[in-house]
Amino acid sequence: MTSHSPDLNVARRAAELRRTGDETVDVLVIGGGITGVGVALDAAARGLSVTLLEAEDLAFGTSRFSSKLVHGGLRYLATGDVATAKESAVERHLLMTRIAPHLIRPLGQLLPFTTGVTARQRAAGTVGMAMGDLLRIRARTPSRFLPPPRLVPSLSRAGLRGGMLSYDGQLVDDARLVVTVARTAASHGARILSRVRALELRRDGAIAQDVLTDERLDIRARAVVNATGVWAGSLDESITVRPSRGTHIVLDAADLGDPSAALTIPHEGSILSLIHISEPTRRRGIS
Repeated sequence: MTSHSPDLNVARRAAELRRTGDETVDVLVIGGGITGVGVALDAAARGLSVTLLEAEDLAFGTSRFSSKLVHGGLRYLATGDVATAKESAVERHLLMTRIAPHLIRPLGQLLPFTTGVTARQRAAGTVGMAMGDLLRIRARTPSRFLPPPRLVPSLSRAGLRGGMLSYDGQLVDDARLVVTVARTAASHGARILSRVRALELRRDGAIAQDVLTDERLDIRARAVVNATGVWAGSLDESITVRPSRGTHIVLDAADLGDPSAALTIPHEGSILSLIHISEPTRRRGIS
């Protein structure tokens, strides 16, 4: 396989834009989030010719404003989706041990058993975390990457009846992961073109526009992948997407006593639905 530079710069973008209309690529990917760059890398690593278009910058949307967790599927276990839970645990294992160990670290998640937590919620939380650890073991993730859960509370003892501590993966910088995957795809020959907006999709390609110059591009492809997330319907009328929203409140970790673990709090009246107060960096916190 021909070696390519992983650098994504102005000169490379200009050169690849000039060649874009001269050939039919195997795969055209629309969207430069983690899904899009992941598809581009997978295809390019298999020897396929790939062009990726991103209307803004890489990781512009959801991939830049994630929860910063690389979770092992516990939320899917709560809904009975065991297959997706297993897949999530394997993906977390690969990310933490091979793909991006420099970007992900273990994050303790503490479920305190306070007076407001019912016995049913305590049992569900304990069983859920234990099952989450079984997923870790099944994925063969060593305990040095993700320690097993244990009963070690670290809160004020007033009204505290114990606590369950488990571990998940914490992504230090989600946008950096997207850029890393995009650069790896580029090293396999993929054309990663940011600031190029897809205007119209076809089965055999797309009409696009260079956002910087307004130049129109006719790109031909044998396969087209719409990886634009919540914007998918704007390019394909047959797709109906109902967006959801997660709210993050960013606090100074010092105001919370510089916690070393995320605080997991059951919703009132719920069994497994949880609120997380976590610490994405040493000095900042998210709730």
